[in-house]
Amino acid sequence: MTQALPKTGYLELEHTPVTRELHGEALPVSGEIPKDLAGLYVRNSPNPQFSPMGKYHWFDGDGMIHGLRLGDGKATYMNRWVETRGFAAEREAKKALYTGILEPVRAEAMGLPGGPIKDTANTDLVFHQGRLYALWWLSGTPYEISTKDLSTIGRQKFGGKLTGGFSAHPKVDPRTGELVFFDHSMIRTPHLRYGVVSKEGELVRYEAIDIPEPHILHDMALTEKYSILLDFPMGWDKARLAQGKMRIGFDRGMPSRFGILPRLGHAADVRWFEAEPCYMYHTINAYEEGSEVVLIGCRVKDPIPEKQDTSGDVARLDSIELVPHLYEWRFDLETGKTKERKLDDMVTEFPRINDAIQGTKARYSYNPRVAKGSALKFDALVKYDLTNLAKTAWEPPKDTYVGEPSFAPRAGAKDEDDGYLVSFGTSARDDASYAYVLDAKTMTEVARLALPHRIPLGFHSYFCPDN
Repeated sequence: MTQALPKTGYLELEHTPVTRELHGEALPVSGEIPKDLAGLYVRNSPNPQFSPMGKYHWFDGDGMIHGLRLGDGKATYMNRWVETRGFAAEREAKKALYTGILEPVRAEAMGLPGGPIKDTANTDLVFHQGRLYALWWLSGTPYEISTKDLSTIGRQKFGGKLTGGFSAHPKVDPRTGELVFFDHSMIRTPHLRYGVVSKEGELVRYEAIDIPEPHILHDMALTEKYSILLDFPMGWDKARLAQGKMRIGFDRGMPSRFGILPRLGHAADVRWFEAEPCYMYHTINAYEEGSEVVLIGCRVKDPIPEKQDTSGDVARLDSIELVPHLYEWRFDLETGKTKERKLDDMVTEFPRINDAIQGTKARYSYNPRVAKGSALKFDALVKYDLTNLAKTAWEPPKDTYVGEPSFAPRAGAKDEDDGYLVSFGTSARDDASYAYVLDAKTMTEVARLALPHRIPLGFHSYFCPDN
């Protein structure tokens, strides 16, 4: 008997889409914006421009960028849709043309731009060599976004060399300036590719990587020398696939696999390490320590449990339960062995660090805390000290939920945590949204800015410094 699962409400309350695009609205400030906080904080969000066709999944909505420009103790707000090819086709038709991932693909969508599943560029943002890109979780084409007004400049194909997709979560090496990414697909082949864009913006590596079967892949990591590719056993439900039906399943009989290769290595250079079966949406950081490569992230032990939680207290994406915990893997390059351990019981996701130390040992991680409820929301920002696992939490006002923070270093900073965290928050009760600036050292609020309209909760963010 099929269990009745709670409604997730990704078009309701704090997730309700907005229809207005605003441009450079000056914001009232409670507290004081630090004078040295100068740049553009941007967050990507799913925000459908038309009512969806059939069932709606949170990952379906059109990309919308919300931006907070900070400087000289002042702030302005703006928001724009990412004008992808699919978005433009629907705007011209004045209705939705594509179904989402919970519905069968429409035959009519096969010939649509970017079809049959719409590349929405709604997931992440990356800032590389002065260019801001909006990215899609199913490995689409990067869309360049203007840092002046958030308008869509166009698709980035790196001189025509990007012949496939580009993952939602690339990494920028702060030392070399390289942009490291992967491409994945459950349908087209190859199912996994690895890529590197040089600091000059040239695609210098785009390698097919052989994996036993297609899986849903979401993130990666890098160290000073290596890149780490993730291959978790979540893919097509094999029993349903044998019946000619396509549904996502989790194979508890398969290990998790971690592929480590030199930054500019080739497919033949990948070394695979195995670990307990699990899933992970987001890594925190990786680094080298002696003969080991260490990876830290937010691990989900069982994303599709046989006995699903129907209480309504557990965040979920359709059949997938989101119960991630801070976790560590150690891969010994000399012995080929893996060690792994859970670091904390708190449920957190969308973690960030000071990007200036990406790929080296970080002491601090800033993780939003998952709130009780069937729709994913965050009710606090938690600072982890990864040396002793001490944690400090900042909580927004009651019934306000925050998003992924980004770290902005203080001018002349000498310590890793000497800087600020910036995040948006939304209250359905007050029908209002705010921007928050925290002191990252003390996790105390230094400024709160009222936005000119309520904005939905979203995905990932980036801080683009003025310099």
